Parts: sequence; structure tokens; C-alpha cells
Amino acid sequence: AMDWQVLTRELSLYLESQVRVGLLGSGAGLPLVLGFGVAYACYYLSSVAKKPQLVASNDRFCRFLEEYCPVVTETYYPTIWCWEGRVQTLLRPFITSRPQVQYRNELIKTADGGQISLDWFDNNDSLYYPDASTRPTVLLLPGLTGTSKESYILHMIHQSETLGYRCVVFNNRGIAGEELLTPRTYCAANTEDLEAVIHHVHSLHPSAPFMAAGVSMGGMLLLNYLGKTGRDTPLMAAAIFSAGWNVFESVESLEKPLNWLLFNYYLTTCLQSSISRHRQMLEKLFDMDLVMKARTVREFDKQFTSVMFGYPTIDDYYEDASPCRKLKSVGIPVLCLNSVDDVFSPGHAIPVETAKQNANVALVLTSCGGHIGFLEGIWPRKCTYMDRVFKQFVQAVFEHGNKIFSM
Repeated sequence: AMDWQVLTRELSLYLESQVRVGLLGSGAGLPLVLGFGVAYACYYLSSVAKKPQLVASNDRFCRFLEEYCPVVTETYYPTIWCWEGRVQTLLRPFITSRPQVQYRNELIKTADGGQISLDWFDNNDSLYYPDASTRPTVLLLPGLTGTSKESYILHMIHQSETLGYRCVVFNNRGIAGEELLTPRTYCAANTEDLEAVIHHVHSLHPSAPFMAAGVSMGGMLLLNYLGKTGRDTPLMAAAIFSAGWNVFESVESLEKPLNWLLFNYYLTTCLQSSISRHRQMLEKLFDMDLVMKARTVREFDKQFTSVMFGYPTIDDYYEDASPCRKLKSVGIPVLCLNSVDDVFSPGHAIPVETAKQNANVALVLTSCGGHIGFLEGIWPRKCTYMDRVFKQFVQAVFEHGNKIFSM
């Protein structure tokens, strides 16, 4: 484990190799820089690098995580030069690598005449599970406007590949290049498409261990599905990353001036862009000119999402979409990772007390990490803390899950 002496020694050696005496105009330049570096290291180690808070009422679940998913009990060292939540959120898509993944696409029909695009990573070269019928399968759910091409999804697949598992990515309707066959897209509250996908995947590989992982809105959708189905699901367990627990609190946070400037307006334009390609189909039911004038996520949801799914008001939609209201009904083991400095899911809105009332739920709360950030290391291009939590938990479930399924 990293300690104060190691960090300051490495920092000093680095600075000595990079900084020349006189850099700041005098021979005192190097000592000043070194002094600042030591002070910053002290602050980082005392106030930034911390062990995550593990919230779980079930002692057996806790012991299971401590033994087979130890990363959730270890100190998380955010990247020393970009640990603040907004910075982590902004930089992750640009810094992290994009592993090469070859997908097999499948379009499945829905009961209402629509279609859903699934991207499969079959992992047919798996050495650990050469029999495809029993190869463990992980269903991945991207964020609000995300697809199978997102870097965090590619990293999850890369981690799964090394373990020999198969992955399938659930792309929400109309988001991954396929046509909309009906004037309907998706939302965090409506689980019909997810239910259809889970049934379809399970029917193809009924003997294969099966779990799911959702990120951001994908995590919200997965939680809402689990809250609805309880134990009546073919999923063994689920992992949730950076979910927005209370939509009212999330949109309020995103409407603060700086957050609106950095995230809200851009996210709104992404939502508008995702539906503009289907304008001819959607104009049958919506005033698209009005929808395209939205400048916040709340305005978009008021004019489009809540109307599409038949909610009387936007507040009715947001209440139904908030997973915190369904957490008590989750009936399978679920591990949820959040950072308390995530502006998309504020720390005060994380349902800690509710989680303590459900033996199937464990929360892992870091002090830093932002929204789908969790960068670590000096140059965080490859593996993040979130990736390590995903890999260890998925492996724990598939290889040692019998130790928690009797909860």
C-alpha cells in the first residue's frame, strides 16, 4: 500500500529530475517546488486518499466482499493531479484507452413492434469456459446516451474477456444506429425493454450463469427492474455504477450554474441529437420544434420523455424513475458503487439508511471519483477503480456466488 514516505520520495525524485535550479529565477526554486510538493502530498494523503465506506447490513455479504472483492475495502488513491469530482468526470472519456472489441450485432423485435439492438462479445476463444452453453454471461447497460462503444463498456468487456466470460450490451432503442420502428425510445423508469432482453439472453443460454452491470442511467434502469421483479429474475446478481438514486436531487444538482455549464447543457444536446435522426417518426406524436428548444435535461424530460411514457407530470416521471424508492424490494445480491462528489448523484441523496434495511444490497461509497470517473494512478489511461470493482465482483459472483446466495 502506498504511504506518505513512498509518495513523497517518488515525488521528490520526479521533481529533481524535471526541475532545474534557477527554474524560478533563483537557486531557491527547487526547494520551493519540493516544499509545495511535500505539502500537497500531505494534504492528498490526509484528505483525499481514503478507504471507501462499505454499507451492508448482511454480515455474510460483507465477509464475502472482504474475501473475494477486497478492492472495496482498500484505500482508493485517486489520480493525484485530478481527483476532484467534476475534473474526473470530464477527463475520463478523453484519458482512458478504448480497447478493441469485435461485436456481433443482433436486432430483436419487441411486443409493440419496435426493435432493440444487442451487441454481443461471444468470447469464443475462452480458455476457462470453452463450452458456450455454460459460459458465464454479463449483460451490460450503458448510460443515458451511451452505447456499446463507450470506453467504460469496452473496459468492462476487456476485463470480462480475461476471465473467460461472454458479454452482451443492451443498447437503448434508436441509440446505436438502428431505425425506430415505432415512435418510442426509452427512459429510466420503463423496464419493459430490459425485461425482454433479459428473457431473450437467458433463453439462448439457459444453463449459463447470468448477471448484469449497469452504469449511470443503465444502473438506474437495472435497479428499477430489480425492485420490480424481486427474486423473480434469471440474474444471479448485479453491479451498479454511478447510478442517480433520486432524480429530483440529480436534476437540481445539474442545474446549478457551473454544473449546467459543464454538464447539463451538453447532455441535453446529446439527448436532442439522439432523437433528431428519428424526427420523421417522432413528429407523429411530439412537437419536435419545442423539444429541440430544451436547454436542460428537465426541460427535455418535460416536453418529451414524460409525455412519451404517459406520465401526467414530470414529477410523476421523476418519482417513478428514482431507484431509491424501489431499493427495499431488490431480491438478489447487488453491489452499488458511488462517489459522494458525483454531481449527477449527490452524496446526500444516496439512500444509505434504506440500503441498511435490505440484506441483498451493499453500497461502496468513495470520497472522490466523480461520475463514472474513479481515475487512479499517475497517468490513468487503462484500468480505473471502477473497472477493478467490476472485475472482482463479477468473478466473485460467478466463481464463489454460492456463499452469498443462501442469504
